[in-house]
Amino acid sequence: MEKSLIIVESPAKAKTINKYLGKEYIVEASVGHIKNLPKSKLSVDIDNDFSVVYETIAGKEDIVARIKEKAAKAKAVFIATDPDREGEAIAAHIADEIKDVNKHIRRVLFHEITETGVKDGMAHPKKIDAHMVMSQQARRAMDRIVGYKVTPFVWKTMYYGLSAGRVQSVALRLICEREASILKFVPEEYWSLTAEFTTQRDDKFLAKLVKVAGDDPRMPDETTTNGYIADVRKQQYEITNVSRKPVKRNAPAPFITSTLQQEAAKRLRMSSKRTMMLAQKLYEGQEIGEEGLTGLITYMRTDSTRLSEEAVAQIREYIYNNYGKEYLPKEPRLFKKGKSSQDAHEAIRPTSVKLTPKVVKKYLDKDMFALYELIWNRFIACQMEPAEFEQITVEVTGGDYLFRASDQLPTFRGFLQVYDDIVEENGGEQEDADPTSKLPANLAKGQSAQLTELLPLQHFTKPPGRYSEASLVKELESLGIGRPSTYAMIVTTVVDRKYVEQKERKLYASELGMQVNKLLVSHFPEIFNVKFTAKMEEELDTIASGK
Repeated sequence: MEKSLIIVESPAKAKTINKYLGKEYIVEASVGHIKNLPKSKLSVDIDNDFSVVYETIAGKEDIVARIKEKAAKAKAVFIATDPDREGEAIAAHIADEIKDVNKHIRRVLFHEITETGVKDGMAHPKKIDAHMVMSQQARRAMDRIVGYKVTPFVWKTMYYGLSAGRVQSVALRLICEREASILKFVPEEYWSLTAEFTTQRDDKFLAKLVKVAGDDPRMPDETTTNGYIADVRKQQYEITNVSRKPVKRNAPAPFITSTLQQEAAKRLRMSSKRTMMLAQKLYEGQEIGEEGLTGLITYMRTDSTRLSEEAVAQIREYIYNNYGKEYLPKEPRLFKKGKSSQDAHEAIRPTSVKLTPKVVKKYLDKDMFALYELIWNRFIACQMEPAEFEQITVEVTGGDYLFRASDQLPTFRGFLQVYDDIVEENGGEQEDADPTSKLPANLAKGQSAQLTELLPLQHFTKPPGRYSEASLVKELESLGIGRPSTYAMIVTTVVDRKYVEQKERKLYASELGMQVNKLLVSHFPEIFNVKFTAKMEEELDTIASGK
């Protein structure tokens, strides 16, 4: 019986897909790209409409030969490379190699490597998207022109072996500009004043000085602060206002590539590169007991927070059964589309509500499980009710001085049952924080308050913080630079080139990086700048959409 051939990128994915499709299919892996622009020359003909010349990657000849051989014997060929621009370009290169031996070539997209996801992809074959291929080719051509035309200039000016990349060099510029701001920063001294008050019922609480005669207090030094302290001690104080109001905090959206990298860095101390490597394995499939090889998450390169109706229905049922109806909103939650979002894929989510962290834990290594649990918790939380709090604000007045204290008391945990959305990137440390205390429950307007202690605290203004991988990815995304498939590579590249050093999870521009950045920005300001790079991304998106 004639069989059909399915071509995917990774051997792991080939193995998983083989399980879901019957014996009438053979699944082969291209092991990533089969063609690339040769490194030895520019390979972009600038004078001939920017035509590009691709060659088979050295060492891939046997893989290409095997695919051609299988394609020649196959009834039809389905190319199922990753569902993004890069995957589309790989599909086009594979199709180009086999079109002479088999004319029945179709493109299929697997957004999740599950039985449902694979069968749905096979049920909706399509043509290779030429617009997406051209968009990827334009990116490669542009990067090659910038890299191969600017790099020799860097060699001549500095020394051989250095390189310049279109997007990475803009990321380097951001890091270097932050470094320059830190180096030239001059700290300024200022003081704050916190008072301890005691009520007639012997309730104690802390409040901070916020107004002096209606204006913000100005305490630039210890002498000025001591002057205030002497006068503050002379006043009689009473509670002049107690306000209570309900506040809500909504659950964050499900993960997209950038937010997954940011949260994995903050919570799990993972680099962007490691996060994406583990996410790829979760997507391609792991051995899960009787389930066998199973894809655990949807495609991990996405900029969309969209969720399928089927997934939302499943998760709403899960929340109702496991947390109770009070945790389930009346209507499914929808999330706003980002300005640069292509909305081509769903958000990153588990492929099945049956695959709870508890079920899969024994089949995954420690890091893979931690990442899966993070994705799972965020997905559950995104469809839960908001967390609710009572915010209490107390004002104490004496003479010209107004002290204020506030506190938040949780009244309903909502999504926080699953996902605590506040994690300090520095591990929760707050340098020079003012003293705080819980407010007693029975404070009321009109009560007198005895000043029992004053706590002056010296501060110094701080320079802007150095980027971490997480905050750099966040900045790149907000500026419209890079796309889900490129964030991890951007950070890795500038570190590998020794332009940036990572110390205690912060990115420091090296002396070499500062010199290269200065050279590039002074000689090519129109190329190595944020606006040009963001505009280029927009234009690539326009090509991909066929406009």
